[in-house]
Amino acid sequence: MISLPTEHNFLGIEDENLYNYSESKVVIQPVPYEYTSSYLMGSAKGPEAIIKASQFVEFYDEELDTETINKIGISTLPALDFNGKVDADAIALIEESTTALINDGKFIVSLGAEHTVTYGFIKAYAKKYPNLTVLQIDAHSDLRYSYHDNIYSHASVMHRIHDMGLTICQAGIRAQCIEEANLIKESSNIHTAYAHKIRTNPNWISELLGNMTNDVYITIDADGFDPSIMPAVGTAEPNGLFWNETLDLLRTVCKERNVIGFDIVECAPMEGSILSEYTLAKLAYRLMGYVFNR
Repeated sequence: MISLPTEHNFLGIEDENLYNYSESKVVIQPVPYEYTSSYLMGSAKGPEAIIKASQFVEFYDEELDTETINKIGISTLPALDFNGKVDADAIALIEESTTALINDGKFIVSLGAEHTVTYGFIKAYAKKYPNLTVLQIDAHSDLRYSYHDNIYSHASVMHRIHDMGLTICQAGIRAQCIEEANLIKESSNIHTAYAHKIRTNPNWISELLGNMTNDVYITIDADGFDPSIMPAVGTAEPNGLFWNETLDLLRTVCKERNVIGFDIVECAPMEGSILSEYTLAKLAYRLMGYVFNR
C-alpha cells in the first residue's frame, strides 16, 4: 500500500514513522463515491475536506490526556477511483479494497461520500465478523427497500445490511417513510433510539448497548448531528444529536464492546465554512482515541 505525502496526511503528520503504512495501526481510506444523492450534491468532496481540516486538529486530546497518534500511527491512503463504476460495481470495489486492509491487520477509518459506501465496508467486515452489529448514527433510517428504483441508493443502505441478517442499532433517527417505520417494528434485528425520545430517556445508551453483539462497526452519517453544529450535509434535519451526547454513546460503546472499524459519510462541504469538516475530523480522531485508549 502507498501512503500519501505529508501535505495529504490526516492530521498533517510529518514524522514518517507515524504515517507509513507498514508501521501504522490505523489507515484512512477515502471513498469519494457519489451517485445517488437525492437532495444537495457535494458529498464527493467530503473525504478530502475532512482530511484537510484534520491538519488543524491538535495531536493532544484533552479528554483522553494523551497524544493518541504516538500510540497508533495513521496512514492516509489514496482515494478509491470509481471511474466507470456505480451501484454493484462500486460496492465490489469498496469490498475488495476494505478486505485487503482487514487482511493486513489494519484498523480502518473510512471517509465516504454518500452512505451507500457503508454496504461495501460491511460486506468486507462480515466475512471476518459474522455476528456483527452495525451502530448507525443518522438522521434517516436508510431502510427503504429501494429509492428511485435503485436498491443501491444511499436511502437503502441499511436495508441491504438488514438483508445480511446483521444486528442494526440506530441513534438519532428523525426522518423516515412509513415503510421504514414498519420494518423497524417488525424486525427483531433493528433497534432504534429515535431523536425525539433520547432526551427524555436517560437509559437510551444502555438500552442500545444491550442489543449489541460483541463486535461492533460504527457508521456515522454527518446529518445525524443537529444542523446547528453540522450544517454541511446533503439532507439536514432539525432536532439532531449534539457533541456531548454523541461522545457519551461512542465512549460507552468503545469501552463495553469490540469496535472493529468505523466510517464517516455524507459531509457536503459549504463554501466559506469549515465547521462541519473540522468537527468530523476531530470526531474521527477522538473515536480512534476511544478505541485505542480503552
